[in-house]
Amino acid sequence: MTQPVRVGIAGLGFGAEFIPIYRDHPDAVMSAICQRNEESLGRIGDAFGIEQRFTSFEDLIADPEIDAVHINTPIPNHAEQSIAALRAGKHVACTVPMATTLEECRAIVDASRESGKNYMMMETTVFSREFLYVQDLVRSGKIGRLQFLRGAHQQEMAGWPGYWEGLPPMHYATHAISPLLALAGGALAEYVVCLGSGRISPELTAKYGSPFAVESALVKVRDSELSGEITRSLFETAREYVESFSVYGDRASFEWEQVHGSGPVLFTGEHAEHVEVPDYAHLLPEPIQRYTTKGVYDEEHAHLSFQQGSGHGGSHPHLAHEFIRSIVEERPSVVDAVTAANWTSVGICAHESAMAGGVRVDLPVLDQGGAA
Repeated sequence: MTQPVRVGIAGLGFGAEFIPIYRDHPDAVMSAICQRNEESLGRIGDAFGIEQRFTSFEDLIADPEIDAVHINTPIPNHAEQSIAALRAGKHVACTVPMATTLEECRAIVDASRESGKNYMMMETTVFSREFLYVQDLVRSGKIGRLQFLRGAHQQEMAGWPGYWEGLPPMHYATHAISPLLALAGGALAEYVVCLGSGRISPELTAKYGSPFAVESALVKVRDSELSGEITRSLFETAREYVESFSVYGDRASFEWEQVHGSGPVLFTGEHAEHVEVPDYAHLLPEPIQRYTTKGVYDEEHAHLSFQQGSGHGGSHPHLAHEFIRSIVEERPSVVDAVTAANWTSVGICAHESAMAGGVRVDLPVLDQGGAA
């Protein structure tokens, strides 16, 4: 594309964080916003000077002046809206997870292929400053030969919207699995074995039929000797919020901090050293560099995902930049439909394994040509 990418954002809770990023990006125009609540829509539109406003997602994607849609709506809407937007000829960015079933994942891959439009799952962890730091360590050879990978995402979801209540832990596992597979050279997962542990209250269990407080999985990396371990909890498990990954190599290993503020640890042999992870704003166009350390809300009004996730490691401008540049450069995004489907399917298959007592579940093999 030679013209700036005209972006529409659907969902303005977490989604509002991205309005000034697209507004200030040199290759984008912040064209329109969409929210069902008209009062909230008007308030946010006025605050950011966005004139094009929609209360209907269908009207948003029907607008011929919009090139790309960034979806930040509730999880149950992700698949349907992504498919509709792709079929309407829009490039699509969607917050995690991609979908809630294997069939939906496959349908999005097919819709992206058939439309010729870009799809990107906006996975924050693989654009966080911690990930970029460890990625540099792996690429430089300092970590050496990768030996094992571990990811964890533990969070108390009390107070979040009702559709979260009782959600199977692994149905929201992309923050835990994505950095492991991305650091393993962008490999995909082959199969998973998962066990559930503990119990949540009957009231929470009733909604999805998932009884487990915690789900822990072993994931086999395709075409590799590597495997990884991921742990997820959402309710009734005492733990400070953590969204983490650790990487173990034959030369050095990186472990995520155990308590917020204690700092990560780099092991060289048996020597342990606390390290300070730098910011990576210099990788971004100058007008959006400030958004690696600053959100659009003050602390009192910050979205829960920003408060609990410590700003998602400064990932938001990196995500938007990758999405826009993939469109401008006419290439797949780093987290394209096939990659997103695999990362999302890890969690879906892991929960299936846990419900069956820990049986091996193979992941579907998808490519841009469709199901294989």
